[in-house]
Amino acid sequence: MPRIMVFGTFDHFHPGHKFVLDEAGKRGEVIVIVATDAHVGQIKGRKPDQNESQRIRVLRSHYPDYTIALGDPDDFMAPLKHYKPDLILLGYDQQMPPGVSLEDLPCPIERLAAFEPEKHKSSLRRG
Repeated sequence: MPRIMVFGTFDHFHPGHKFVLDEAGKRGEVIVIVATDAHVGQIKGRKPDQNESQRIRVLRSHYPDYTIALGDPDDFMAPLKHYKPDLILLGYDQQMPPGVSLEDLPCPIERLAAFEPEKHKSSLRRG
């Protein structure tokens, strides 16, 4: 079964997150890498509302059969080296971490279509 990797913050878990994770599940064995609080601050310019432990706990409650792990605090590429995915799924608006380009990724990448972004985008839900 192919190994499908998904990365994200997953702050305030919502139907858009569920869409991405469900799409990953249709393609194979899912590995979810949750961004550390520090990386969220670095990439988005602000800390998440929910800390990394809370975000992981919510994901595990919804997806107990998925591998869910915290990203490496020092190396964005470490989870890729460790889990060796066959495919990486990106959300429609997902940005690469600083210093990482699509060409750096060791496997094919698929960018998913948006799922009702006018209702479910995390920044809108924060209010």
